[in-house]
Amino acid sequence: MNRPDESSEPLASAVRRLREARRRARTALVEPAPPRPRPLPPTGRAGRNLPAAIGVGLGLLTVVALSLFVRREAFVVLVVLAVCGALWELAAAVGQRHIRIPVLPLWVGAVGILVSAWVAGPEAMLMAFTLTAGGVFVWRVLDGGGMDAVRDASAGIFAAAYVPYLAGFAVLLLREPDGPLLVVAFLLVTIANDTGGYIAGVLFGRTPMAPSISPKKSWEGLAGSWLLATAVAVVMITPVLGGPWWGGLLLGTVAVAAATTGDLAESLLKRDLGLKDMGSLLPGHGGIMDRLDSLLVCAPVSYLVLRAVL
Repeated sequence: MNRPDESSEPLASAVRRLREARRRARTALVEPAPPRPRPLPPTGRAGRNLPAAIGVGLGLLTVVALSLFVRREAFVVLVVLAVCGALWELAAAVGQRHIRIPVLPLWVGAVGILVSAWVAGPEAMLMAFTLTAGGVFVWRVLDGGGMDAVRDASAGIFAAAYVPYLAGFAVLLLREPDGPLLVVAFLLVTIANDTGGYIAGVLFGRTPMAPSISPKKSWEGLAGSWLLATAVAVVMITPVLGGPWWGGLLLGTVAVAAATTGDLAESLLKRDLGLKDMGSLLPGHGGIMDRLDSLLVCAPVSYLVLRAVL
């Protein structure tokens, strides 16, 4: 008769062998989870290389100031160069979606729009835009018809309206009696919008404005944009240009609304195209279009308000 410990030994040995087999099976068939990657250190809460952005911004402001107060025509040339570069970036960006914007007729049309604005005023600028739109359409249709041609021509006409036509309002401001100061007021108010929004967003930003379009924009940043842009506008309108104080309040308010709309519109376009920046020509800023987005939409409203107030 076997003792109890001798009869249970085969059973215990079988259990140990089963557990060992299960352990080996798990080791052979189940791949261990990879280690979690360490996140890269951020460049800042607003995702911008701040020293490079400040240096490039000051350099651009210096060039613009020299062109405005040394020779006005130099500012028109500067706008032409910026617009042509922005059109090149825009064409390259939408080209990723197989949309072919005819760049050459757009460049010719942009020169015509901006020179017409400088020489003959808003009516000539509108006529030049109409001719540009027709030229872009004909150019693309001659290269091949069908729905692709309609799509490409429509994108080209949109580009002509978005970049050179809106930029033409800055040239129209320059034609006014105090043209250089009016352009400076428009530029400083728009820059104050960006600067105030950046500072307030970094320090106090908690509530996203449009997280699906631009996650870093916040309502606190918008408040900072309005405060700084309105303060700059009041200073430019009242003591510098001799206008009423409420004109500065009006200019600051509409400029912030327009600049924010332009910034969000370009952010939506870049998100649809899967891009972070339109280009990389300006360190800390991205491309030319990334700097012109708010300026382009702000130019016509600034032109209308400054004409009405002054």
